[in-house]
Amino acid sequence: MARMTGRRLLSAAPVLLAVTLGVFAVAALSPFDPVKAYAGTAGLTASAAELDQLRANLGADRPFPARWWDWLTSALTGDLGNSTTLRGPVADAIAERLGWSALLAGCAFAVAVLLGTALGVLAARRRGGALDRTVSALAYTLEAAPAFWLGLLAIWLFAVRLGVLPSGGLTDAAADTVTAGQVASHLVLPALVLGISQLPWFFLYVRQGVADALDEDPVRGARARGLSPRRVLVGHALRSGMLPVLTLIGSRVPELITGALLVETVFSWPGIAAATVQAATSVDFPLLAALTVLATVAVLAGNLLSDLLYGLADPRVGFDG
Repeated sequence: MARMTGRRLLSAAPVLLAVTLGVFAVAALSPFDPVKAYAGTAGLTASAAELDQLRANLGADRPFPARWWDWLTSALTGDLGNSTTLRGPVADAIAERLGWSALLAGCAFAVAVLLGTALGVLAARRRGGALDRTVSALAYTLEAAPAFWLGLLAIWLFAVRLGVLPSGGLTDAAADTVTAGQVASHLVLPALVLGISQLPWFFLYVRQGVADALDEDPVRGARARGLSPRRVLVGHALRSGMLPVLTLIGSRVPELITGALLVETVFSWPGIAAATVQAATSVDFPLLAALTVLATVAVLAGNLLSDLLYGLADPRVGFDG
């Protein structure tokens, strides 16, 4: 396990270098002018000389390889630079928002895994039944439904029509302080929407895996020995059927990140979504590079976690990959 983790960490370094270089290259080709975005409305009346001076002060007049190298060498020392859009250190901007994004993504992932597993087991237990047909049809429908559309639908139903949950934000508008109760109530809708958008894949994988396991000879042998149906299902079929789900965890991380950005935007959740949009539209090189590296690290970590979990669950696989 340690050897495989070490190899993955070593291989991650060139990937991160290529990703950050690609970010600066794409941003350099962007039609957006970071200097005008930084200047805001003042840039509309500024002279060309003033804009050129501001461009030199920001270092935006230098070739992108030089800007990338300066950012990279500073980042290796812990300095991620200053954001031109948020007007502050990039590290502080990310630290203020990352916790809220992690809270939302963690709760949504738990909803997707737990609810998808439970429904998948129940559907596989009685294949072709009413529950199996109903949930499978909903799962295939949800696969094609964008997360932002589900968010808007949830706001219309639970916030506008029923009025049982807040429509967005972190706390109520009149609240002076952030309390755990208000955060929890405001978290319900975005976490459920994001979790339900990821649920179909877990449900379908569990359903198929458990259904296949129920037809295997070891499970049939367990039935023949007189074991209870519940013990056969949970102790034998579920253990075997959950193995493919472990590989799904890592592959869903990119979709989880993308969905989280959309859901945060719809529900005005104070995560990294707004910062990501601002960084992309304003060509904020330091912030854009840091957020891209953060997303890449999350994807690589998800893939590593999947392999480690699969190796622990099935010792026949080992950790040589």
